[in-house]
Amino acid sequence: MTLRPRIVLAAAAALVLAGCGMTTESGEASGENAWTYTSGDGKTYTAEKMPERIIAQGEAAAALIAHGIEPVGIFINQPLEDTKALEGVDVSGIPILGETWGTIDAEKAAALKPDLIVTTYWSTEKAYGGFEDGVKESSKKVGKLAQVVGPTADQSVEEMLDGFEELSESLGADLDSEQIATDKATFEAARDRFKDTVAKAEGLSVLGVSPADDLLYVAVPKHSAELADFSRYGLDITVPDSPDPDFPYWENLSWENADKYQPDLILMDDRTYDQAMKIVAKQPTWTKIKAAEAGAVTPWPAFWISTYRAYAEQLDILSDVVEKADPDLT
Repeated sequence: MTLRPRIVLAAAAALVLAGCGMTTESGEASGENAWTYTSGDGKTYTAEKMPERIIAQGEAAAALIAHGIEPVGIFINQPLEDTKALEGVDVSGIPILGETWGTIDAEKAAALKPDLIVTTYWSTEKAYGGFEDGVKESSKKVGKLAQVVGPTADQSVEEMLDGFEELSESLGADLDSEQIATDKATFEAARDRFKDTVAKAEGLSVLGVSPADDLLYVAVPKHSAELADFSRYGLDITVPDSPDPDFPYWENLSWENADKYQPDLILMDDRTYDQAMKIVAKQPTWTKIKAAEAGAVTPWPAFWISTYRAYAEQLDILSDVVEKADPDLT
């Protein structure tokens, strides 16, 4: 049982890569149907023919499908019904290769004979999503079935969406379609409205958090694409002064020190929002944060936006919240 899957996987990887003719930045591809893409890791990936059989991570799948490209398989970090990026997206008939972070069914992935794997690149960790440190070794081997590419995920949602457009266009997507143009225009209007709303909310301070039973995690804006964008759009998001040196996305506060920062508005990680609100309700120190005591808490679309349509919706929701927020709360 331990040897056989490894042998099958290695053989499948060799066949797929050989059949595809893929190379990395040092290689070249020529021909009428040759493909090339400069990925989030800074490398340029090429193939003698355009990839067609794509396995995609959940957020990447949402982006590709919005551009008319349907993956042959999808892997996600949590159950499909809880995966916000895929809410309302028709994935019927597409095999789900894993619904837990760090776990991808290697045999099912190999059987799909992919010629490209699309996810996002996390520059802070220097790794592609799904293949970071800590995932199962069998999952990492899935990354050897085909080249792994995708735009950078942790610096700017807006730039990431541009990256997905570039990737999709390289894969043959028609970016001039009416729906794509409408979604992009809707996003631009929502972004402009957000900037105007924030400019009028002078003095409003904001804090991004994600609670656990033992700690309150405070988000470092520059390592969250959404918060980084919000900051660039003018929102005053508190920058924690002691990020975890081993995982600098967060500062880890004990619940005894939960009130270290006093914002006017709290942005709560919405990937498990209902569970998060139950966690904080059990913590007596939660309401020592004046914004929490006042109920000035709203969902933060954390690490999942991957389409212009979703970004526009979330920016409009946050604009509504900012308009009603009290900048003199603290």
